[in-house]
Amino acid sequence: MDSLTFWQGATLSGILLWIFLSSRLNLTQKIRSLTQPFVVQHVIAGTPLILRIQKYHNRFLDAFFSGLSCGVSVPFYTAFLPFLFWSGHGKLARQMTMLMAFCDYTGNCIKDVVSAPRPSSPPVRRITATKDEEDNAMEYGLPSSHTLNTVCLSGYLLHYVLAYNEHGGTLQEIAGLAIVCLLVGLIAIGRVYLGMHSPVDIIGGLVFGLIILAFWLRVHIQVDEFIIGGKNVTYFWVAFSFLLLFAYPTPESPTPSFEFHTAFNGVALGIVSGVQQTYHQFHHEAVPKIFTPQLTMAAFAGRMLVGIPTILMAKFCSKALAKRILPVVSNTLGIPIRSNSYIPALNASVTSKKFDDGEQPSSYLQKVFSYMNQSSLDVDTGIRFLQYAGLAWSVVDLVPLIFSYLRL
Repeated sequence: MDSLTFWQGATLSGILLWIFLSSRLNLTQKIRSLTQPFVVQHVIAGTPLILRIQKYHNRFLDAFFSGLSCGVSVPFYTAFLPFLFWSGHGKLARQMTMLMAFCDYTGNCIKDVVSAPRPSSPPVRRITATKDEEDNAMEYGLPSSHTLNTVCLSGYLLHYVLAYNEHGGTLQEIAGLAIVCLLVGLIAIGRVYLGMHSPVDIIGGLVFGLIILAFWLRVHIQVDEFIIGGKNVTYFWVAFSFLLLFAYPTPESPTPSFEFHTAFNGVALGIVSGVQQTYHQFHHEAVPKIFTPQLTMAAFAGRMLVGIPTILMAKFCSKALAKRILPVVSNTLGIPIRSNSYIPALNASVTSKKFDDGEQPSSYLQKVFSYMNQSSLDVDTGIRFLQYAGLAWSVVDLVPLIFSYLRL
């Protein structure tokens, strides 16, 4: 393995330094003490506006805004990514994956740092039509992830289409911008109508979304060039993804936000490692694209029939393999672990044994966890991470290999 470049080493060192400083200086709690009262005050002040909007509720609007929210949710984007890869639009799919991971991590970090509540229900009428919405309701409010993600992803999609459309003009730019603004506006109104967010959450989503989008448009070309042709890509991204699991703020109360981040962090790793290995085989710019003689709708339908079951099987196998391997590796390295959902039996085993007041950790890694005020490591995080990494890897590596054998 070649030595890491300077910027890669600086990035990993910077994250490590942040983990150390934020832990020692309680930076999360200090930032929360400064921001939370301000946001809570505006959440309460926004309740009358929410109630006025909800006076117009009816079944059609309930169904419309609920469906629209599902159409721009993280699970939808995650499910949509394989279609982009398999339709020949690999560059757009890579960019959307990386941007989605960036949005998910940044938005959830802000949520859990501020730990601001959602609108109080009652009096606000909250509509959670799906299990995904019920999980979202358990997160903190600021910023609105739906608004932030819609600003970033629809904005980047517009940029991509205009950049690669040689026949586009001012009229198309105006029409595209109008569509994006309409979509963002409907999402913002819908989140308030459904009782999921206060106006301050929506404003926060808009502001942070525009900041992230502006930053991404400055670096997206360099990021993609690194993924497809950089040095030490897989090694760096493994270390980077692992550190991001620790460089995450502790919320005031437990929420699903960290689980969502863990899953998409794994997706990003699987996509990066798979594309980096197979770019010149399956993901270069000359691959057949949908709606061309080289990739007809019939062939694309065949890809779907083969690809979807394959990636679901890869997800299942990755999870099963991780559940078997991680406890063994942890025991070998002396890392104390626990599990609240995937392997509940670990909670009663010596693997998750806590340190008594007078007991000293026996291994170096145990000392590290003791120093970080962690009695044990949640193995569910590792299982979830590897599960989604395996799923994403199969999308860009295993499944395209099967397509080539089947001549799809």
